[in-house]
Amino acid sequence: MPTVLEAIAVATPPFRRSQQQLATFMARIEGVPGGLRGRIADIFSRSGIEQRYSCLADFGLEADAFGFFPSNWALSPPPSTAARNRAYRACAPPLAEAVAQQALEQAACAASEITHLLVVSCTGFFAPGLDVLLIQRLGLPVATERTLIGFMGCNAAFHGLKLAHGICQASGHAGAEGQGIVKVLMVCVELCSLHIQIPTSLEDVVTNALFGDGAAAVVLSPGDPRPGQLAYLDSACTIAAHTLEAMDWEIGDTGFLMRLSATVPQLIQQTLPDCLGPWLRRHGLGRDDLAFWAVHPGGRLILDQVQKDLGLSPMALQDSYDVLREFGNMSSPTILFILKRWMEAASARPGQAAGKGLALGFGPGLSIEGALFAHAEG
Repeated sequence: MPTVLEAIAVATPPFRRSQQQLATFMARIEGVPGGLRGRIADIFSRSGIEQRYSCLADFGLEADAFGFFPSNWALSPPPSTAARNRAYRACAPPLAEAVAQQALEQAACAASEITHLLVVSCTGFFAPGLDVLLIQRLGLPVATERTLIGFMGCNAAFHGLKLAHGICQASGHAGAEGQGIVKVLMVCVELCSLHIQIPTSLEDVVTNALFGDGAAAVVLSPGDPRPGQLAYLDSACTIAAHTLEAMDWEIGDTGFLMRLSATVPQLIQQTLPDCLGPWLRRHGLGRDDLAFWAVHPGGRLILDQVQKDLGLSPMALQDSYDVLREFGNMSSPTILFILKRWMEAASARPGQAAGKGLALGFGPGLSIEGALFAHAEG
């Protein structure tokens, strides 16, 4: 029996900034090496991003109005990791609660029906954590089984979906035995902008040009999908050889420090086809059999590379490009933004969108995750 995505909800924090505003902010920071400062505008403008959201009001403001950073253009001393984590603890719970509530309402699911809670996040930590707070704030049963998926980066939502699928498949329709039907609530929340660093390298500039904040929530259960819903069918994963330093996070004194190598698109090119082809063939599918694609936009160059390598049409990744343009890379919630957008677009073209689709994500490792879906015609 399939695992059905009954509803997907998405949300962003309140502060929207254009990519041009953010580039201007970065270029004004004192102490940025001159040669690097001159490249900021070009790198930001070629990112494929027009705007992003942040839990911080500081970006786009004048120095004397800063609330998170020190009120000087050297941003010195930079906020410590402890200060950034305190901001996460203040901002993440209300955003996670709001998007989870939306998902429950869209699924017409009462809080009392939730049996399992999965929380996905890699941009902050505290305990008791978001899982406990969400149980209390949403009124979920105190016996709700909960799991935290942390520090797995951009493809962490794939791990959450995989775990939710395993729960649903193992439990099945327990309602037939009078135990209640399994309902899984998965919540992803990332506040990447808390970890923006004073740029001292080209890698810093590229990272600062990509990441934004966002949240998404999904309600899943075993059953047959209704028209317009997605069913999760299977997963695939691999880790590219000799790539441990291509994309990684570490905890530094001034936040979580990300390393994103310029070789990532090339590494995906070398690894993805050999992983994807055999997996699809096991399902009796070829690339041309897929009705839709949802690819995590780690950056515009990654989307360009995937589209080229897989020989996809110019429109195949349009939803991925659109989410990148409007929100940037929000880490784990991003793939759910793309799936929701595709489902909403599919509802406007009944009879043309039914079939199977593939989602792909890339994360530290360099790890590649895939998820196969079926879409029920609306």
